[in-house]
Amino acid sequence: FSFRKLWAFTGPGFLMSIAYLDPGNIESDLQSGAVAGFKLLWVLLLATIIGLLLQRLAARLGVVTGLHLAEVCHRQYPKFPRIILWLMVELAIIGSDMQEVIGSAIAINLLSMGKIPLWGGVLITIADTFVFLFLDKYGLRKLEAFFGLLITIMALTFGYEYITVKPNQEKLLQGLFIPYCRDCGTPQLEQAVGIVGAVIMPHNMYLHSALVKSRQVNRADKREVREANKYFFIESCIALFVSFIINIFVVTVFAEAFFNKTNADVNQVCANSSSPHSSLFPNNNKTLEVDIYKGGVVLGCYFGPAALYIWAIGILAAGQSSTMTGTYSGQFVMEGFLNLRWSRFARVLLTRSIAVTPTLFVAIFQDVEHLTGMNDFLNVLMSLQLPFALIPVLTFTSLPSIMRDFANGL
Repeated sequence: FSFRKLWAFTGPGFLMSIAYLDPGNIESDLQSGAVAGFKLLWVLLLATIIGLLLQRLAARLGVVTGLHLAEVCHRQYPKFPRIILWLMVELAIIGSDMQEVIGSAIAINLLSMGKIPLWGGVLITIADTFVFLFLDKYGLRKLEAFFGLLITIMALTFGYEYITVKPNQEKLLQGLFIPYCRDCGTPQLEQAVGIVGAVIMPHNMYLHSALVKSRQVNRADKREVREANKYFFIESCIALFVSFIINIFVVTVFAEAFFNKTNADVNQVCANSSSPHSSLFPNNNKTLEVDIYKGGVVLGCYFGPAALYIWAIGILAAGQSSTMTGTYSGQFVMEGFLNLRWSRFARVLLTRSIAVTPTLFVAIFQDVEHLTGMNDFLNVLMSLQLPFALIPVLTFTSLPSIMRDFANGL
C-alpha cells in the first residue's frame, strides 16, 4: 500500500460523494431528525453502505472496460430499452437538479436577507455553474481541489451547528446501531424511503464510472487494473465516510433541537428573538414541519443569527457543488446513450437547459415557503428511479464477457 498512489487516485470518489451531500439530502436529513428524532439514523447508515457497494461496482466497470456505464448500455442493449433507460436517467437528473438549484437559490435568499428572490437565485446559480465548469480547462486536479474545498466548507459549517446544539451522544449511537423505530407511523416511513432515495442517486453510478476514466490505467495488465480498483475503493470509502459524518451532523442537530416541537413553541422563540420570520410558524399545536429554508430560520431563532448564516453558507456549498456534478453526469449520460460527439459548450448548454427550465418555472410561480412538498416528492422519485441504474450495473459487472476476470462472484 502506498499513500502516494492513493493520492494519485484521489479525486473521482470525492466528486462522486457530492451527490450524498446535495440539498435534497440535507433536506431529507433535517426532516428525518425533526419527524423521527434519532430513530432513522440506522437507515442512513445502511443506505450509505449500500451506496458504497454500488459505487464500487460502477467504478470497477469504468476501470476494467475503459467505458462508462452509459457507453456500455449503448453497446449492449437494443434501441428500445436504451431509449427508455436514457429517459429514466434524464428524469432522475432533472429531479436532483431541481433540488440542487433551488437549494442554492434558497441559500442566496437567506444570505441576502430575502432581498434576492428565488428566481434571482436560480439565475445566479445557472450562471456560476458555467463559470466553475470551465475550471477544468485548467486541469482536472484543480477542479477536484475546488470540490474538496466545498466539501470542507460543508463539514465546517454543519460541524459548527453540531457543536452549538450538542446532540445527545447516547441516543445518537443507539439510533445508528439499533434498527428499530418505536411509535413510528406513515410520516416516519415516508422519511425512511426519502433517505434511501436521497442518498443513493441513480445517475451517480453513471457519473462515477465515467470519472475513474480520468486516471491512466494499462488495462492489458491485470495487476495494474486490480491496483486501480483497490485504490479507487479506498478513496470511495474515505469520501463516503466524510459525507456520512456531515449527514449525521444535520440529522442529529434537528433531532436534538426540534424533535416533537410544535409550531407554537417555535413561534414564541422566534418572536422573543425578534426574528423577522416568526410569521412562518402559525401559533398552533401542530408538529413543526421544516425544510431547508425554515430549518435555517429556526436555527437562527434558537441559536442566534450566526447559526442562520453559517447554515446558509453550508447549503450554498452543497447546492453549488452538486449542481456541477449533476451537469457532468448529464453530459456523460447524453454522450454515452445517444453517442453524441458535440462540442463541450453545446453539451453543457443542452443538459443545463433540460434540467433548469422546469426549475425556473417553479421558482417564478412558488414562494420560498412552499417548496417542501416538492422536495419530498423528488426524493421519493429518486427511489423509484433506482432500478434503472441498479439493474444495468449489476448485470454488466456480473458478465465475464464484459468484465473478464473481474466479474462479480455469487
